Amino acid sequence: MFEILKAILFGIVEGITEWLPISSTGHMILLDELVKLDVSEEFYSMFQVVIQLGAILAVVIIFWKKIWPFGKKDNVAPLAKDGVGAWIKKDIFVLWFHILVSCVPAAIVGVLWDDFFEELFYNPPCVAIALIVFGVAFIIVETAKAGHRANINSVADITYTTALLIGIFQLLAAIFPGTSRSGATIVGALIIGVARTVAAEYTFYLAIPVMLGASLLKVAKFIKQVKEGLAFTSREAVILLVGMVVAFIVSMFVIKFLMDYIKKHDFKVFGWYRIGLGIIVLSAGVLGFI
Repeated sequence: MFEILKAILFGIVEGITEWLPISSTGHMILLDELVKLDVSEEFYSMFQVVIQLGAILAVVIIFWKKIWPFGKKDNVAPLAKDGVGAWIKKDIFVLWFHILVSCVPAAIVGVLWDDFFEELFYNPPCVAIALIVFGVAFIIVETAKAGHRANINSVADITYTTALLIGIFQLLAAIFPGTSRSGATIVGALIIGVARTVAAEYTFYLAIPVMLGASLLKVAKFIKQVKEGLAFTSREAVILLVGMVVAFIVSMFVIKFLMDYIKKHDFKVFGWYRIGLGIIVLSAGVLGFI
């Protein structure tokens, strides 16, 4: 039962930090320093990524009408007037092509060097530095953009070039935990002239293939380890399921909160939070607490 309560805590942290630009991976690493799950190291490495599937489901449900590319109803850009083409939403297919372009940089790095970067940077000091650096970046970018009208004011205005540039910024999060996938893409989008609400919405869409791909990669590696003799207990399966369900429920509320929040506010508060947390983590490391 105590491990289930821990799984609930991990699910809450994942559901909140996955969508707010404050780094879910960074918070999960720090939480693991304070609250250790009684599981194998191999399972936990998989757990902290696959728990994101619950958060992905929340995005799919909330934005279903905007991301499902089939159906006659509300089809403003059908591929054809009649037949099968009338069921295909061309504008949404274009959106998905843009999203896939954004995924390419991180996908290449993830497949080739995921284990290398995890071993090198997945530790509290690196997380703290990334939290502070991107916290400062949020404040600088928001201050510089204050009073300036964005060039891209809808998801439909995003071009392939813009999508690739956002993908390159997302690459930073794939390398440095604590950067925040949503934080990196939002900062990058703001720099190249994307409106704040559009940047956040596109980040949500981008999370679907990115997090799904990362989860499948981790699951595949874990299955390989199980086949080689690693034990996978029913208790661990329950821990994973509980974490995913809680992450889903919390994400439903957090996504709606963030979309409402940024209509009236900027991202500076998240920048200050990141800086404060980064300083606390560095101080704790110096004092030997973590």
